[in-house]
Amino acid sequence: MLYLWLKALHVAAVLALLAGLTPMALAVAILSKQRGAANGQGQEHAGFIEAARNWDRYVASPALWLVWGLGIALAWTGGWFSAPWLMIKLFFVLVLSALHGMMSAMLRRATTGSARAVPGFTRHFPAVIVVSAIAIAVLVVVKPFAV
Repeated sequence: MLYLWLKALHVAAVLALLAGLTPMALAVAILSKQRGAANGQGQEHAGFIEAARNWDRYVASPALWLVWGLGIALAWTGGWFSAPWLMIKLFFVLVLSALHGMMSAMLRRATTGSARAVPGFTRHFPAVIVVSAIAIAVLVVVKPFAV
């Protein structure tokens, strides 16, 4: 019974994290388009950027902590720490965690006035999120390379 509750809460946290990462990725994409704008130009999206940062603060960041905590508890309960599929899944989870950290920093700098130029590769962040989420779902459901 405990396992089912851990799993349900983990899935809910993952959904909340993905719901948080998506507007963050869109906000960062907007920032990358504005990198050429100077001296107050491009302020029409400032409200969305601030909203995405707040969404990160109150939804995505707490969800990320829950995803990690509950995921470790699930892996411990299931005895999966040596499973190859889990190691591959953890790679994608680390990618999403790093992406979250990068986007969080970019949004924080953009809203506090210490913005730096946002690299052009950030336009690929939404695709990275989707591909990682699909890979994680397949690995968890199919559990390839299971011993």
